[in-house]
Amino acid sequence: MTLDDSTRIELEAAAFRGLVEHLQKRTDVQNMDMMSLAGFCRNCLGKWYLAAARQRGLEVSEAEAKQAVYGMPYEEWKSLYQTEATPEQQAAYDRTKPLHAVIKL
Repeated sequence: MTLDDSTRIELEAAAFRGLVEHLQKRTDVQNMDMMSLAGFCRNCLGKWYLAAARQRGLEVSEAEAKQAVYGMPYEEWKSLYQTEATPEQQAAYDRTKPLHAVIKL
């Protein structure tokens, strides 16, 4: 299958929106666990969003980028859903840190 750039970009954008929608519903999934298992989390998605905006010369704040991913202000999400990391979660995070996403802002 060969796609033109416009169609490919539309499909990629739809996939991103689907991922964001899924993560907004899965408030039980902690960023710490996502980082340890997959090497990225909601904050990473927000940073990739911000980096893409900056590459296009758009003035998007970090708070706006995070809100695009979280569906609400980040501080509100943290107060509603984020839990304190357990020693086991912190150890897994530290052990997998070399595999975490690198985002150039």
